[in-house]
Amino acid sequence: MIHALDHIVILVEQLSSAVAAYTAAGFVVAPGGEHADGATHNALISFPDGTYLELLAFRRPAPEHRWWRHVAAGPGLIDFALLTNNTTIAVAAAADRGLMMNGPVPGGRIRPDGISLAWETAWPPSPDLPFLCGDVTDRAYRVPDADFWGHSNGARGIAEVIVAVTDPVASAGRYAALLGITPQAAPAEARIPLGESEIVLRGPDSGDPNVIDRLTRRGEGICAITLRGLHFPDLSAPLGATIVAAR
Repeated sequence: MIHALDHIVILVEQLSSAVAAYTAAGFVVAPGGEHADGATHNALISFPDGTYLELLAFRRPAPEHRWWRHVAAGPGLIDFALLTNNTTIAVAAAADRGLMMNGPVPGGRIRPDGISLAWETAWPPSPDLPFLCGDVTDRAYRVPDADFWGHSNGARGIAEVIVAVTDPVASAGRYAALLGITPQAAPAEARIPLGESEIVLRGPDSGDPNVIDRLTRRGEGICAITLRGLHFPDLSAPLGATIVAAR
């Protein structure tokens, strides 16, 4: 079952510099660790609603990596994951509805304290969709706890994920197959509630400059997020990713 937003992936050029920038912007940043393939490492910003931001940097050139193509376009929001209790069941359910996901694929990370984490992911057939992430080890080991929730900028969770798509109606159909729901879609925008968050599919006709920029530089995919409780109206410039306060 897919029941909530899990996390947002933000590509950064250099992890220590990004940690310093996000800390200066009022976030509590927790150390993450190195991924099992050795190509990337991360740091995490977690929220009371169970979601988190993943600051991810490449440790070496990795043309084979799914996210390597984004390096040429520079830092920013590149992907997001939905949380599933059982990745195998979620993939099978999507297939029954006509959407073929690639997975489950085993993954993992070693934390700086030496604890080894394991999870399973499933990857979508088109870039307008998120990937799935389901824990093999306890999720509490993967996601920083309440000790890291005291963000001085007031951020408490992820209210919205804005996804740039070429055709909101067609993308809404793919989300329906992934989630087993029937989203309300219009030519310019579709909204999909999921747990405490909402996924917003926004097309070029919406007039949103973030959508146009994403489609031009990277193609379809996540282009902005709205954080609940954030004091600052817009952190896009200092952080290299479009992060705004909930209205």
